[in-house]
Amino acid sequence: MAEGRDVQWVEVTEGQDGQRVDNFLMTRIKGAPRALIYRIVRKGEVRVNKKRVKPDTRLVVGDLVRIPPLKLSPREAVREVSDNLRNLLAGSVLVEGRDWLVINKPAGLAVHGGSGVKIGLIEALRQVRDDLDFLELVHRLDRDTSGCLLLAKSRPALLVLNEALKQQQMGKRYLALVAGRWPARRDYVAARLDRYTLANGERRVRVDPAGKVSRTLFAVREALPRVTLLEAEPVTGRTHQIRVHAAHAGHPLLGDDKYASRDSQRLSESLGVTRLFLHAESLSFPEPTSGRPVQIKAPLPDDLQAALARARQAG
Repeated sequence: MAEGRDVQWVEVTEGQDGQRVDNFLMTRIKGAPRALIYRIVRKGEVRVNKKRVKPDTRLVVGDLVRIPPLKLSPREAVREVSDNLRNLLAGSVLVEGRDWLVINKPAGLAVHGGSGVKIGLIEALRQVRDDLDFLELVHRLDRDTSGCLLLAKSRPALLVLNEALKQQQMGKRYLALVAGRWPARRDYVAARLDRYTLANGERRVRVDPAGKVSRTLFAVREALPRVTLLEAEPVTGRTHQIRVHAAHAGHPLLGDDKYASRDSQRLSESLGVTRLFLHAESLSFPEPTSGRPVQIKAPLPDDLQAALARARQAG
């Protein structure tokens, strides 16, 4: 295989030990979509220690990774971060540790690109934080959800935080505004959830006895005549879990364009709720190195505060 002038051979450092080849390449080849990464790996253009690999091959300290020269067409390239998005993300970091950071994710921004999304939060952050060799999501938030989102800045930290998530040592609490008066004594919803796809390719979730076990804890934060402000704590981490469980209980989230009822849609319109009222208010986790507990809060965004104020005034 002849080597071109712009071929790079990159040595894997300690902070990248154990990282998948595809994720390693995503941080090294700015602007490359994941589909292109898979293609060049599959075609053997990417080598590790001069051998062909698969996208999920794990790297080891000292490995030499061959990265071919790539010229991305405008159509396939990940969009460059705009100045507005760059400034928004730079100002959204709530707390940053040595090998982790928590960002206050803006509503309307997908956590990763794909399925028609040219750039997601993780791709944008990798451009904004080009000082980092490693940056990965520890968990995800729906596109329309705002609030606390945890990312790892090293492979060892990612492994520790993933294990904490698996062992339910990570606490995630959300604020949700739902239609109607939530019963004060109803403190949880346990309903199995199943994912399915609509004819247009859109993913949805429904309550189904054959679905996966799912449980959400709910607590009333503020009861109003027409709506209820809830604290929601997902015990399991299913897609759209809080939204579907609330709707299943007869109290859809305001601003929900997927699981709303006609009444909740009209209520959202009357209160001027223009997006999903779901905010990841707080996040707690063990610090990856010391194990000390970390707790972080994200303030309720201005648009949701305004909607809540209108609900209070409406009586």
